[in-house]
Amino acid sequence: MRVLETPDGRYIVVHGRLWRRHRPDLEPVQRDRLVRDLMDARRAVRAAKRSGEAAAFARARAAVDAAKHGLGERGPVWWTDGAPDQNRRMIVNTPYADWYAGLPDSVKAEHDRRRG
Repeated sequence: MRVLETPDGRYIVVHGRLWRRHRPDLEPVQRDRLVRDLMDARRAVRAAKRSGEAAAFARARAAVDAAKHGLGERGPVWWTDGAPDQNRRMIVNTPYADWYAGLPDSVKAEHDRRRG
């Protein structure tokens, strides 16, 4: 099953919240490398939390941030039509509210169960 994404492909929806998608113009090899970097950095965050090493934790968080910026999930928006960023907002408080409200409850529940 694919993730629930907004009609314009800018966001995915998880538990009624919008999360910015990666840039669609990324070459597959580049995207895959950045995703691997992100997963490695997330594992490093978890390990640093367990170890209590503040410097390692800061480095790992910086690596997560760098990967997310590279993917386009953070930083300047990757679209060019001037639409504002709705990242991390509850969908009911965004221009996507009517689209989301029109989806069957079963679709919303299925995606929330699989993604959360």
